[in-house]
Amino acid sequence: PSLAELTFRTADGELGQVLRSPAGPGAVVLGCQAASLARLSARMEQELVGLEEQLQLLQAELVGKRWGALRVLEREPCCESGDAWYFRVGITFGHSPLVLAAKVPKPSCSSLGVQSSLGPHCTIQRLMCRFTDHLPRELQLPAHPGEQSHSPSREEQATHPVLQVLICAEVPYQTLAGFVKGSQELHRASPGHYERLVCLLLLQLCQGLEHLRGQHVGQGDLSPENLLLVQCPCPPGGQQGKKEPLGLSLPRLLISSFFRTKEKPRPCSTSQEQDWSEGLAAPTSPAAEEQKLGRLIYQLLHVDVSLEDTLGSRSSRLPEIPSLSIYSAGLRRLATLLLHRDPSRRVSLEQARSILQVLLWGPRQELFARSRKTLPLLQSWVEVKRALLLLSFAENSVGTGGTPGLEEWLCCQYFQEVTEHTLYQTTQALYA
Repeated sequence: PSLAELTFRTADGELGQVLRSPAGPGAVVLGCQAASLARLSARMEQELVGLEEQLQLLQAELVGKRWGALRVLEREPCCESGDAWYFRVGITFGHSPLVLAAKVPKPSCSSLGVQSSLGPHCTIQRLMCRFTDHLPRELQLPAHPGEQSHSPSREEQATHPVLQVLICAEVPYQTLAGFVKGSQELHRASPGHYERLVCLLLLQLCQGLEHLRGQHVGQGDLSPENLLLVQCPCPPGGQQGKKEPLGLSLPRLLISSFFRTKEKPRPCSTSQEQDWSEGLAAPTSPAAEEQKLGRLIYQLLHVDVSLEDTLGSRSSRLPEIPSLSIYSAGLRRLATLLLHRDPSRRVSLEQARSILQVLLWGPRQELFARSRKTLPLLQSWVEVKRALLLLSFAENSVGTGGTPGLEEWLCCQYFQEVTEHTLYQTTQALYA
């Protein structure tokens, strides 16, 4: 049997064949750990996102459905992003009631065709179906400032153009902009907790942007107003009472605005005088997303920074990020690398993701205080941390640690994929 097929119940005869491998029992243990992390990661994804087979069946069930097949659960939007309103709607699937989101795009939204062609990913809004229809009378679209909200009357419905509606699997409760605005007090009171949340949200965003780039798709507007937050599923049983308030718990981040890009090589100009705003003006430039990600770090950390100050100024100095927690210096370093004037010295999305993972789960700089950084040292660190992570999952499964959540899944992904070579390059950039 392969290492991925080994379990505690594997017969000793088969286990003996594996142990006679020239690589030795140590390699067998490491292989089993890697396979176990992969299985755990897949199970956590199912708990957080849902079974792909079930989602596909639900998509098939919704084909051809319109407002008449849905139950409107609330008259007013549960969330408003920069390009759409979201309403909670219900449907019975099998014998179970489900809550979905009805996305009503604003006139400025132009990414609907692109969204229909995207492959599934945990950070990409999952489109279940789309249709055009009049807005039901019981729903209210928010009015512009100074106007009153209203639902269309029967007469208005008869003459009013139909609206395009997208039914999405995830129900957002807030945008990232709302999260930032409402978390200033949390940042002051618990800077370590808040800045860890920032790292985890940025990590999800990097993963989503990497996925989109692999499909030659870009994020339409990388601003807090167009990034959605979704509450993670409640832990089962007695853990529900211990659930943290929304402001303290880690939400899933969703990208909901897209555009189709052209395949272009990453720009590599070394001109110090290149205008930083050039990347933002060209949505097909891969460097634009890295620069916007750097600016987003400042916004999440409540550092007042305008677009002109960050990207249009000729000054080489970036706004100062105060040191409030163990994550502050790393986030400051990452923002500097993402917004470097020299495009050849900016870090990529992949490198930014790796830096965030190191900030969250190590190795920290203290590992190299008494030992020179070498590949064997980093390899040993990875192997020990994988073993300790699996022990932690085992202990929590029989204790009071609760069901693994989104943060545990992201951690599991990290130790499933990381190598000593990646760590060497990442720590060189982060701790330079």
